[in-house]
Amino acid sequence: MDKMEVITCTAPVNLAVIKYWGKRDEELILPVNSSLSATLSQEELCVTTSVAISSKFSTDRIWLNGRENFIKDYPRLQNVLKIVREEYKKTGKTELMNSKVHICSVNNFPTAAGLASSAAGFACLAFALTKLFKIECDVSVIARQGSGSACRSIYGGFVAWEKGEKSDGTDSIAVQVAPENHWTEMHILVLVVSEEKKETSSTSGMRRSVETSELLKLRAEHVVPQRMYEMKQAILNKDFEKFADLTMKDSNQFHAICLDTFPPIIPPYMNSISHSIIQLISKYNELCGTKVAYSFDAGPSAVLFLREKDVPECLSLIKTFFPPTQEQGESFLRGLYVNLSPDSDTFHGIKEKIALPLTPGGIKYIIHTQVGDGPRIVKNQECCLLNAEGLPKKSSDN
Repeated sequence: MDKMEVITCTAPVNLAVIKYWGKRDEELILPVNSSLSATLSQEELCVTTSVAISSKFSTDRIWLNGRENFIKDYPRLQNVLKIVREEYKKTGKTELMNSKVHICSVNNFPTAAGLASSAAGFACLAFALTKLFKIECDVSVIARQGSGSACRSIYGGFVAWEKGEKSDGTDSIAVQVAPENHWTEMHILVLVVSEEKKETSSTSGMRRSVETSELLKLRAEHVVPQRMYEMKQAILNKDFEKFADLTMKDSNQFHAICLDTFPPIIPPYMNSISHSIIQLISKYNELCGTKVAYSFDAGPSAVLFLREKDVPECLSLIKTFFPPTQEQGESFLRGLYVNLSPDSDTFHGIKEKIALPLTPGGIKYIIHTQVGDGPRIVKNQECCLLNAEGLPKKSSDN
């Protein structure tokens, strides 16, 4: 096809409350255990991807966050393109068989800092490609083969990635547990501790854990199946205390596996600030009942789940013990607006009883968001990242 066709899509970040860690098949990206996540609102955290296709393009090309990358350096990206083209071939159509694609993708959150950037990116890419090629298939299966947890970003709300049993991976799919409007009271605070790239990638860390951790084997076979059942029930019943209990225990166990890995994952994904956040939340819950659940993925940044009514008090406590520096100023709190005005005797009493040392600047910034929907097609052509020649609108390659 001589005429260029283009589509622009957005996709959300998902954050696991029952963790995925370890593959039973590296090539097909099949997990050793099922997992479950919350999809975050795209108003605060999302990936935007434009994909163009034309027979005039000489080769497949990709630009990530303003810089061109070589597709040959990304075997999983090549695999996703290969699968999409194979699915297109099954339709019997031939128009697009010899066409190449140009991909331009940007995200509005730190890359490789433990905030699931690759998951959102591959979910967006898989969704956009299936729409552009007009193929009907389970998009989560394609997204999974780019980045495992990407399959969970194909749906909004709360999403399970069922590990499956088949060797070909056809039953290792994402399934929506509850839609985004199910538990509107649930809010999320993302506490960005570091934007630096983690020293041990998730892929290499998982591989070592699968090879050496006895705790991972115990978790996959005996712990996660029961936790998955209980977490689904907690979400469907909007049982926050049970949800919080499972979320924190699973986060703790994931990081225990990192230490049980041999040699251990050093430096660990969490740092001293991460541990101080756990101390703060633990003391807060002890004093006031379970109000907040913490969770940490493969990075030092914390994700806090809490009910909307508790956001002002929790945020005020965080600002008290991790005060922003003068340079951080108004950029410290981002996302959904919240009125920070707890000046009651109760709040001061809680603050005095927690009595932790202050860590100015320990948290870079906080994103306040909520549960959101799955991938979207962007109809406004002005939002397209590619120009009429299929090159980035804002790039030196233009």
